[in-house]
Amino acid sequence: MTRRLPLAIALLSTIATAQTPRPTPPTPPTRDPATAGYVKATSLADDTNAPAATDGNFILGPTHTAAPETSTNPSVPQGTVYEFTMNSSDSKLYPGIARDAGTFGTPDPTDPAKLIVTTSHHAPYTRKVAVYVPAQYVPGTVAPFIIGTDGPDRTLFTTLDNLIAAHRVPVMIAISLANGSGDAQGSERGLEYDTMSPRYADFVETEVLPRIESQYHLRLSKDPNARATMGGSSGGSCALIMAWYRPNLYHRVLTYSGTYVNQQWPPNPQTPHGAWEFHEHLIPSSPTKPLRIWMEVGDRDLLNPNIMRDNLHDWVLANENMANVLAAKGYHYQFVFAKNAGHTDHAVKLQTLPEALEYLWQDYQH
Repeated sequence: MTRRLPLAIALLSTIATAQTPRPTPPTPPTRDPATAGYVKATSLADDTNAPAATDGNFILGPTHTAAPETSTNPSVPQGTVYEFTMNSSDSKLYPGIARDAGTFGTPDPTDPAKLIVTTSHHAPYTRKVAVYVPAQYVPGTVAPFIIGTDGPDRTLFTTLDNLIAAHRVPVMIAISLANGSGDAQGSERGLEYDTMSPRYADFVETEVLPRIESQYHLRLSKDPNARATMGGSSGGSCALIMAWYRPNLYHRVLTYSGTYVNQQWPPNPQTPHGAWEFHEHLIPSSPTKPLRIWMEVGDRDLLNPNIMRDNLHDWVLANENMANVLAAKGYHYQFVFAKNAGHTDHAVKLQTLPEALEYLWQDYQH
């Protein structure tokens, strides 16, 4: 009978001194929301959402029926979606990088939390930008807005049509940006979304928003209380990074399966564990910021020991830790643990997005 090596030994045996292909992550186990150390949460009736005006922790599922607000309703006013393309050659902040196909990186032998990537290099890219303007927008007026990662996000636009018509959220612009390609360490997407700094928020502020205002004759609010960010996975951690480092620009954050783990590259000694630092050090040790946060994680969300062996790549634990530290610091937040759900689960998004947006904007004053 052939004996199987433990997963850790099997993965470690693939490591070479040169760049190695990124290993396939193991199948995530299904987590129990009652696990010791996880936040205490209210279990909801199956196929129902958390109350939109209530802070705290909630467990939903296993059924995830799409909310009617996520489908087109021909009886409500439909917004207009404009699209344009941005080139890396036009960006001062993101001129473009890429990691060679079939390569990943190797752990730093002196620090398992660092990944050595030698196959990342300059590379051009293009990104699509979609701008949703609701039918109710009055030209020339200043509008609140939400900006999302990994766009274009058609579900967001449709949902806003219905919520705005029902007066459940303000009349807002939505801006949905594609990433600059690739994923994780050494990629343009990883650089944009996983870097713990104000760089991406500054990119949006200086290179994206002025072009949108000029090109489509819009006036976007400068009030951080009238600005929101959203995203999933690394796009979710990016959404919080934008608001954390630029609370003068954003006060509202919505994340699905936020990558609050150690994905940052290049390493930064001020935040050596990347976005894991949010719940490990930054939020607990910093004064409470004026942020309102909605976040979700699935019971089958990512668990990726990977070749780094740093124990900082558990998405469920990271989001549970986030809920713990946000509660301890007195933040307005809502955390949803979704049963029968994977990473950035589309069915969960279709179920929860209307409620999440309503929660996010509940205290907005026009």
